Amino acid sequence: MSAVVSRVAGWFRLIAMAEAVSWVGLLIGMYFKYVGTPRTEVGVHIFGMVHGVVFLAFLATGLVVGRAARWSLVTWVSAALASIVPLASVVFLRWAERSGALAVEARAAEGEPEPSAVA
Repeated sequence: MSAVVSRVAGWFRLIAMAEAVSWVGLLIGMYFKYVGTPRTEVGVHIFGMVHGVVFLAFLATGLVVGRAARWSLVTWVSAALASIVPLASVVFLRWAERSGALAVEARAAEGEPEPSAVA
């Protein structure tokens, strides 16, 4: 089971980076919608949908990883806020990697039961 959780942590890393990239795309699209020349809404339509899907994926994988890693309430709230603030998902990801919040494999190796094993 820890291999599955490890893969989810890897997906969380990938989705956090994709969330930041989609934010940049959406911000560029908004620039061309309101300021740039020529004015166009294409970027907002495309990156708005992409960002929405990636945003939901970030929250979903955050829930799975957070449960497996036994995140505190502060960490949960930080992850949720990081999904809202532009590019903050990268900051949260770097913090989580440095602090060990994504070290799900180590917790499983220490013999702690995984949350899914506790019924």
